[in-house]
Amino acid sequence: MHPYLLGTKSTANEIKDFMTYVFATNEKAIESGGTQTPICIWGTHGIGKTALVRDYARKQGYRWASIAPAQFEEMGDLLGMPSISGGQTVFSPPDWVPREEGPGILLIDDVNRADDRILRGIMQLLQDAALVSWQLPKGWQIVLTANPDNGDYSVTPMDHAMLTRMMHISMIYDRDSWMFWAEQNHIDTRCISFMTLHPQLEFGARTTPRSLVQFFRSLENIKDFSESIGLVQMLAHACLDETAVMDFIFFVQNKLDEIITPEAILHAKDFQKEVYEPLSRIIKKETGDSSLLSNLCDRLKIHLLSKTTQADQQAIKNIQAFVKMDLLPNDQRLLTLRALINSKNTALKTIANDPAIASLLLEGM
Repeated sequence: MHPYLLGTKSTANEIKDFMTYVFATNEKAIESGGTQTPICIWGTHGIGKTALVRDYARKQGYRWASIAPAQFEEMGDLLGMPSISGGQTVFSPPDWVPREEGPGILLIDDVNRADDRILRGIMQLLQDAALVSWQLPKGWQIVLTANPDNGDYSVTPMDHAMLTRMMHISMIYDRDSWMFWAEQNHIDTRCISFMTLHPQLEFGARTTPRSLVQFFRSLENIKDFSESIGLVQMLAHACLDETAVMDFIFFVQNKLDEIITPEAILHAKDFQKEVYEPLSRIIKKETGDSSLLSNLCDRLKIHLLSKTTQADQQAIKNIQAFVKMDLLPNDQRLLTLRALINSKNTALKTIANDPAIASLLLEGM
């Protein structure tokens, strides 16, 4: 049996960088008369392998095609159907085969859930980017996803002859990467707060990043979680393991879903009344526990760094007021300042124009 996961265990952002590098290398190899090497992304169910590749293709402006070979029952699903032309048998490619030149990505999803016969048929495609009846157009790359062959999944073992036709990398959950994605994909801000406060959330048979997003999407039309606690609990049980359900209900019952959001900080007209005083009450209630503030700093950083628009003057003033709060631990204050000032968002660099903040940064050097 093959190892649990193949290749380096990597976050979503690291895998995107890996794909960019390998794709560029493949293009050079093809230009010099060589062949490309496909990438296989390993990972547990629901961690976001397919979504990662689809999101990468969209942001890069790539064409897109995907197949799930577990649904193939006959070799004709892969090779195409035969017909007689000019006295000889020819194959017509299946309709999923790309026709236009790339750049593009062909995703072979959950490859090791296919039957062994289909897997053997895919081997030539991995080596030559072609089968007996068709060839991938110029500029197309092949990416595969697979579940670990560890006894937990109904998968077909891939032998070394197949494994060595690919480069392998494994996807692991990374909270900051997930939060960055969630900000860009408009996940309910209360649910992002939950994930921020549960950095060690235990994933299991049913609780995965995919099922959590399923659950979070189902809550979008509920204005007050506390008033609809019965429905919230029902929706949670529909998607998650019992431990995650209990964590979320505790989160709601203790009104942690009402904690200040990054949007509230940035748009506050009166920082003292709208941000500082509510935070002071929460910290006092939590007996001085600084973890809430630490998590809020993380949320604010990711919220700001995930935006392509520049922060306006009111937002800059509020960020300056936030990082100068006496409630913040000094280490969090400096980490937040450095992350924002070193970002590509030029407006955030103006935070350091405040003399008190400039002094803090100098002291922390």
